[in-house]
Amino acid sequence: MLKAVVFDFDGIIVDSEPMHYRAFQKVLEPLGAGYTWQEYIDRYMGFDDRDAFREAFRVHGLQLREGQLQELIDVKAACFQEVIAAGVQPYPGVVELIRSLSGTVPLAICSGALRSDIEPVLDQLSLTGAFDRMVTADEVQVSKPDPASYLLAVSQLQEAFPGVGITSASSLAIEDTPAGIVSAVNAGLKVLAVTNSYPASELGMAVKSVDSLAGISVEDLRRLVA
Repeated sequence: MLKAVVFDFDGIIVDSEPMHYRAFQKVLEPLGAGYTWQEYIDRYMGFDDRDAFREAFRVHGLQLREGQLQELIDVKAACFQEVIAAGVQPYPGVVELIRSLSGTVPLAICSGALRSDIEPVLDQLSLTGAFDRMVTADEVQVSKPDPASYLLAVSQLQEAFPGVGITSASSLAIEDTPAGIVSAVNAGLKVLAVTNSYPASELGMAVKSVDSLAGISVEDLRRLVA
């Protein structure tokens, strides 16, 4: 029986990956560590900001000086805020699905983005308060595909809803990347994959892949965990 649903953020709720890419390039190109959109998809998508910067510096043979990583994260966060100020567009069906679940099934976000990246977008979409818990890069020290963020999300929902009987096995993750799926599966969750960022052939660990969340109902999700 479905006891909880955990949503990824980037690539599931909004098409924010191009926005993150532009923000990263504003920071990295002046340092000689920029990369193409295809390289972002192939190498960096799924990392949190910390590991994305570490990887870019490693690939380009650059050394991070003490304290520089946090400076880069802060500048990139400011750039991202500038990008999203022009407005964001949710993926089809996702807002309707979240609203149908909220208050009925315990909900969490599990994302490698910063909380400061997520909250303004939820506000723009009138989804503030729709999620019972949120695990972001501020709460965990490792990126997906490590299962730490999903394990924490389930733990937080268990604490918030002690009488519901939430377990990893009774929780469903909604993801769009191979790294996110590995993270959720290794934490014991079942996964519904959405082909917003990768083809279904690369999302094979999910119990089901769909092209869109449009038309997906609570009953559809329940059947995936039954």
